[in-house]
Amino acid sequence: MSREPIFSTRDVRVFVDDKPIVKGVDLDVYPGEKHALMGPNGSGKSTLAAALMGHPAYRVEGEIRLDGEPIQDLEPHERARKGMFLGFQYPVAVPGVPVANFLRAAAAALRGEEQKVGPFRKELFAAFEELGVPREFAVRYLNDGFSGGEKKRMEILQMLLLRPRFALLDEIDSGLDIDALKVVSRGINLVSEGDVGVLLVTHYQRILDHVKPDVVHVFKDGRIDRTGGPELALQLEEQGYEGLLTDGTGARDGQ
Repeated sequence: MSREPIFSTRDVRVFVDDKPIVKGVDLDVYPGEKHALMGPNGSGKSTLAAALMGHPAYRVEGEIRLDGEPIQDLEPHERARKGMFLGFQYPVAVPGVPVANFLRAAAAALRGEEQKVGPFRKELFAAFEELGVPREFAVRYLNDGFSGGEKKRMEILQMLLLRPRFALLDEIDSGLDIDALKVVSRGINLVSEGDVGVLLVTHYQRILDHVKPDVVHVFKDGRIDRTGGPELALQLEEQGYEGLLTDGTGARDGQ
């Protein structure tokens, strides 16, 4: 039996008004794979991630499939219920909503049933311990007054609890010190065990020292310029985007 991708796109194009930002992306992420999407500022990486999740600011053409089912016409919350997760580069604060309440409501929405307080608290605190989050964060308002590293831990904590089929992580490593980077990476590795697929958008090699990608894509001018293994990220580290993307080597779109 042939293996099917858990997440795939075909000729995905993304527009702001009539301006094309993403200009045709084909992507296949198989169960258990970690893909890194790297590229210079302004190349369209974050736009692609937001559009794949259904952000209403973008018009999308092409096909997006999750577990073989087309989802390009679904609203963001419907995609989430199907098993998609987006970790934000800049998580927003939600004053007045405690972390535990937010996570319990999110779990209930995705699992289709009310989460009993006792069992859920046990599950929540196990995730807190795994990521080194103090228990008192359960009663703090979501991301309100949190440091950058604390906000990113909250994103990974949500991912651990919600157990998506496919996770999009948009520059989850930005602004992290080395200790926070290790914690976030540990959470990503935990989630990616088994048959979960991950697409990690990043500028830098440093997170890939902790989250070993199976596939690396380099994005340029709204397209995947080339695809390779982990060695491609090392080439970027050595040569920079300008050097690598103008040297005339490597395959375009994984060809």
